[in-house]
Amino acid sequence: MKNIKLIEVPSEIGAGTRGASLGIDAIKIAGLDFMSNFFVHFPSQKIENENNILFEPIQTPYAKRIHGVVSMYERISKAVCDSIKDNFFPVILSGDHSNAGGTITGIKLAKPKSKLGVIWIDAHADLHTPYTTPSGNLHGMPLATAIAEDNLECKVHEIDEKTLKLWNQLKTIGKIKQKVLPEDIVFISLRDFEKEEKHLIEKYGMKVITTNEVRRNGAENVCRKVLRYLSDCTDIYISFDVDSLDSSISKGTGTPVSNGLKEREAEDLISKFMQNRKVCCFEITEVNPTLDKENMMAEIAFNILQRSVNILMMN
Repeated sequence: MKNIKLIEVPSEIGAGTRGASLGIDAIKIAGLDFMSNFFVHFPSQKIENENNILFEPIQTPYAKRIHGVVSMYERISKAVCDSIKDNFFPVILSGDHSNAGGTITGIKLAKPKSKLGVIWIDAHADLHTPYTTPSGNLHGMPLATAIAEDNLECKVHEIDEKTLKLWNQLKTIGKIKQKVLPEDIVFISLRDFEKEEKHLIEKYGMKVITTNEVRRNGAENVCRKVLRYLSDCTDIYISFDVDSLDSSISKGTGTPVSNGLKEREAEDLISKFMQNRKVCCFEITEVNPTLDKENMMAEIAFNILQRSVNILMMN
């Protein structure tokens, strides 16, 4: 049986829409509404955030609030690394998806020799860099930091010295240059990405599994295919962005996209993955209750969280 530790990261400085830092409390409230005592069972750690900088003017337009994201990466990576070293399985509840870069760093710091596979369940590829970003929001860049990629072939912007220095810091955080090989990333339900990101996906032959494939083949077959694809990896990290769900249900998130997964499809898929012993960390991100009706997104996230953790406990 695995020892679970919840790591709460109420940081939203990487997002373009405000409110994702409230997602963790919204998930807890969903648990209470379901009369569940889930959150009493596990030790939890809350990471200090930098959300106060949301009130400051933006100094680095192509990597907004990147100085705060550097601090978050450092804190998150330390918490994740310490948890794994103390034999906990970290389950991360996170505000915006930029935080995932810190999680990946933490896994690598705890397991420097591991070959880490990433299952990225998300409508978006999050492979932008300050050179290619259409928005400047860091939650569109965590995978680029993890594979240490600038994507200069698709460069759109000239970036200033300060941005460059901080971006290089993000890519080399924990003194590890490339934390994940691009070919060890699997996207599930990816459907909204720019040509610059498509360039990287094609260049490195990253695996993409569409919503239709999940629907056609079912969770079990998709899970088997993904794990076979990542069979060389010693450890696997699963990052679940709630905007992977269809926009008809994913109102409570900053960037909803149509043709996404149904709640049950996501739940079945993640539950199947969780049965695999290589999975070493799970993250849920981008619940934004300020955009939601009746806390629906958080309730879905809570159901997925509870079922996933129950499976971990049984394994």
